[in-house]
Amino acid sequence: MDLGMDLGFETIGNATLICHDGGPLLATDPWIQGSAYFGSWIHTHSIPAEQRQNVLAARYIWLSHGHPDHLSFESMELLRDKPILIGDHAGSRIANGLRKDGFEVRVLETGKWTRLSDRVRVLCVPDYSQDSILLIDFDGQLVIDSNDAGDRGVGEMLAKEITRYENSWLACLTGFGDADMINFFDEDGRRIPPAAAAKAPVGPGILEILSQYGIKTFVPSSSMHKYQRADSVWANEYTTPVESHGDGFASDVHEILPAFIRFDLTKHEYTRIDPPENPDLSLPPETFGDNWSDELEPADQQALRTYFRRFEHLFDHIGFVRFRVGGKDTTIDIAPAEHDLGVTFETPRGSLMECIRHEIFDDVLIGNFMKTTLHGPWERQGALGLYPHFTPFVTKYGDNGRAVTKDELRRYFAFYEEKGFSGPGPGVESRLTWQSLSPYRTDPVP
Repeated sequence: MDLGMDLGFETIGNATLICHDGGPLLATDPWIQGSAYFGSWIHTHSIPAEQRQNVLAARYIWLSHGHPDHLSFESMELLRDKPILIGDHAGSRIANGLRKDGFEVRVLETGKWTRLSDRVRVLCVPDYSQDSILLIDFDGQLVIDSNDAGDRGVGEMLAKEITRYENSWLACLTGFGDADMINFFDEDGRRIPPAAAAKAPVGPGILEILSQYGIKTFVPSSSMHKYQRADSVWANEYTTPVESHGDGFASDVHEILPAFIRFDLTKHEYTRIDPPENPDLSLPPETFGDNWSDELEPADQQALRTYFRRFEHLFDHIGFVRFRVGGKDTTIDIAPAEHDLGVTFETPRGSLMECIRHEIFDDVLIGNFMKTTLHGPWERQGALGLYPHFTPFVTKYGDNGRAVTKDELRRYFAFYEEKGFSGPGPGVESRLTWQSLSPYRTDPVP
């Protein structure tokens, strides 16, 4: 039920914004049903009935990218009557997949405003990592939904738009850093503490982003998840409590709001939604089709070899990829004569083979039940875990962007260069990735 807010937005769930103009107009990344990453992720808090109903009543749905905590197929089944808005990405995987499944899809022109109602218009900026940022103009007030997308060369474009607005709000992923593959082990089988173990205060980083782009207010988003599988609940130690986003945030100019709010832009005031917290769970992986004792079949082994040998970029950087499934090893030789680097993934068969069949390897990485061991001096190539030469080339550009050969990668990055992405954003990972793209970009590395 709509409580009568004429113009404004709600934040709820993991990364969902519900935009109102005389009623629910647009819902972004509506994960409102089920779990994600093979049952590994659930919401930290439940979604109240009225916000759920507002999502279901929205006239449009916008999807930022293909991760299941943003594009939830269980949730999308409830939204088949809505036009789906997405960014214009190389490969068009999401657009093609949704259309094949019977959805009405509208691809938004990059950097161009699209009017959704008399007082609300949107501008979508996709990036080369297959994510997207959405700017939402509420009758002259701006909300930026950056979800998981950082500044991957689009910051200059965004900054120009943001400076046009006196009032602006940012919703984006922040936190200690568990929302990626952090389940690493050394070669003696000891878990390597992730960077998130430091639990550095989140507030200063948020303030830096706001200051850099001239945004006034921050609303926590995209980090409201926790783990529920017995083989991934260990990672709950590194998730970011909703109340921790403001730690270390001190400013007389900028403001940070609570995580779940209803912001009335006509009155310029917000109220808390205060959803109840979901209970902590520890469910057996068999609940989600995973049995750690299941072994790979010969056809599975061949499917793994076929899948990984497609990625030509790996031949320049890695010797082998090994899978330990059901206690037995299957090794895929990539370029062992040239490279002494390798990686072992220890994981259950069910989710692994579903990822291979559907080309969604990122999902088994981010679920954080798969154990990863790096072999050899990865630091020699400036690696940060599986970045920059493995994860993005396999999961972002390959699986999602459909670019697996070097020629396809060159065409892939030319697609984004033509749209104006201009360079690396802040952060070590961004700079490493930018450097790794040098063989495929048309502009020289500075």
